[in-house]
Amino acid sequence: MSLQIAKHYLVASDFDQTLSFNDSGKVLSELIGASDFDRKVDGLSRCNLVQQGGELAYLIRHDPDFRGVRREHLVEAGKRVRLRNNIGALVDLLDRGVEGCRFAFVVISAAPREVIESALSGIVPPDRIFGTEFEYDEGSGEVRSIVRVRAGYGKVAVIEELETQLEIAPARTVYIGDGSSDVHVMLHVNNRDGFTIAVSENTQLARIAKRTVLSDDAFSVTVPILEQVLGWGAGEIHSLFESHGLTLHAWEKARTDRVVVREIPVALDEKIA
Repeated sequence: MSLQIAKHYLVASDFDQTLSFNDSGKVLSELIGASDFDRKVDGLSRCNLVQQGGELAYLIRHDPDFRGVRREHLVEAGKRVRLRNNIGALVDLLDRGVEGCRFAFVVISAAPREVIESALSGIVPPDRIFGTEFEYDEGSGEVRSIVRVRAGYGKVAVIEELETQLEIAPARTVYIGDGSSDVHVMLHVNNRDGFTIAVSENTQLARIAKRTVLSDDAFSVTVPILEQVLGWGAGEIHSLFESHGLTLHAWEKARTDRVVVREIPVALDEKIA
């Protein structure tokens, strides 16, 4: 008898606005009473002072309004983050795997690790969460330094480490993200024949991600994984949803061309002629 070896996949997801509806930095700023969070992040992005996604870590370390942030503030912010529906069902499916396939699910995000662990407590084990890490002052409890930021190429490094550690081929890596901070890692995954999913209409990601899924439900990302990565048919996918007590109520496949047309200016001398 021949022994069928299960294919092993790495499924990595961003956190802010991928597994959640809101940005953890904004939640934290409201918690501590810091003002102008969006304006400060936009300013940092425009001047390219930090990697996209690393703005909150920079503010926590250097901005006067955020300098008093302690570990307990990050934990409380995590409790206030509004999560997408059915993250638990998604994690359960990936943990159990499907016939012939098993998955390693991890969260990789520039958000502070304490925020993510608090928000996903009881859903995703801490050892599967890779977020921005801080060192704290023993006396005051305030952030003393930034250990590492999981933004930009920081996410790429985590992906490569996990592929090596778990002995997963790069072509069997799936990455799920929503914004500009995911561009580097999506390009990296695509260049090595992996699979990328965008969960927003971000114009930068739309040109990079192999599939885009717009839904309030985290379980929805299983649709392109099952269909394009594993080759499942629509009937099988509907049945899997039902086995988890869910109904695939609306599944609309569409391609949208966004076109802007302008008239070509005509030179004055051409008009006279």
